[in-house]
Amino acid sequence: MKNKSNKQPETLLTHSGRDPQAHFGAVNTPIFRASTILQASMAEYKRPKGQREQRYGRRGTPTTFTLEDVIADVEGGAGCVIASSGLNAIALALLSQTKAGDHVLMADCVYGPARNFANKILARFGVTTTFFDPAIGADIDGMFQDNTTVVYMEAPGSQTFEMCDVPAIAAVARKRGAISMTDNTWGTPLFFSPFAHGCDISIHAATKYIVGHSDAMLGAVTYNEATEESVRDMAGTLGVFAGPDDVYLGTRGMRTLAVRLRQHEESALAMADWLWNRPEVDRVLYPPHPKDAGHALWKRDFTGGCGLMGFVLKEAADTGLAAMLDGLELYGMGASWGGFESLILPADPGANRTATTWNAPGPLIRIHIGLEHIDDLIADMDAGFTRLARASN
Repeated sequence: MKNKSNKQPETLLTHSGRDPQAHFGAVNTPIFRASTILQASMAEYKRPKGQREQRYGRRGTPTTFTLEDVIADVEGGAGCVIASSGLNAIALALLSQTKAGDHVLMADCVYGPARNFANKILARFGVTTTFFDPAIGADIDGMFQDNTTVVYMEAPGSQTFEMCDVPAIAAVARKRGAISMTDNTWGTPLFFSPFAHGCDISIHAATKYIVGHSDAMLGAVTYNEATEESVRDMAGTLGVFAGPDDVYLGTRGMRTLAVRLRQHEESALAMADWLWNRPEVDRVLYPPHPKDAGHALWKRDFTGGCGLMGFVLKEAADTGLAAMLDGLELYGMGASWGGFESLILPADPGANRTATTWNAPGPLIRIHIGLEHIDDLIADMDAGFTRLARASN
């Protein structure tokens, strides 16, 4: 699309990456299922190829390039690589910026598999990781070592919803000569641009809101110009790739991302209001809500919120919690989020903290507010609280 710089995000979501006249006028880029890419001549075969190498299907096809373009254009990056899952994208980003003997700083609130990858895989190859308090801000400067090459953030954390001061931390990383990267799955390319706030790399579990329909698994790594070569080279070396049908579903999800997220956010705010007034609830974890501890940072840096949130109960025995959750009609008990359906899970954040302590009087409940009518979602949750009270008594 021409003149991308003066277009609003919703317009980029609709038009970026599309070239109907290149595909017989079809509005959507077709699904190219291709491993072998034939060359027209020996000269063509030997011709130096660019980053988008038209030589082998693993390097991408127009199907892949379409999704890469729309994510990068909306998020404000120089380009994007599509991976097979969110964890695959995390691994790609970290491996592309580290080598034996390096040191990584990682927020204590990150997605569990990211922590696991650092502790199990990076450590095996001589890369050490130190976890930091997400609220540290510019004081992270005191945690840098001479060999620190990466600062890894997640804002908000997808379990405890703590906010990092991304611009402050990214600025310190740049001053120190380190690469800053953040998991932007919650913010999505639409509601937060890591690049506009000083980061070098953005990571997505595209399985979530980018796909949006709980029917495909994808990851994405968006990069700036400084990290383009290292990210794409590592992607080629590792063979990072995603199947064409899943990629197509990711592009389809991006086209409707703006309208879906508006509904997710509207319903999530209504649910947060209702939960704050429940006597069983100690606190609600949702940065877009004014009562959340991270609201000021969210309001400063983000342009919207999604449907993923949490709340902490004042107290609840396992029997009461089971009675509450097992009887819910509209909330599925599933580990993912970002689809059209509502989900709920009990969580134990304290088990994975090392730099900070998780203090809560009762269990944390993570919920994804889907596209159901908010009155029905509240009624179902209200019935759950009734079962909790009965079981507790």
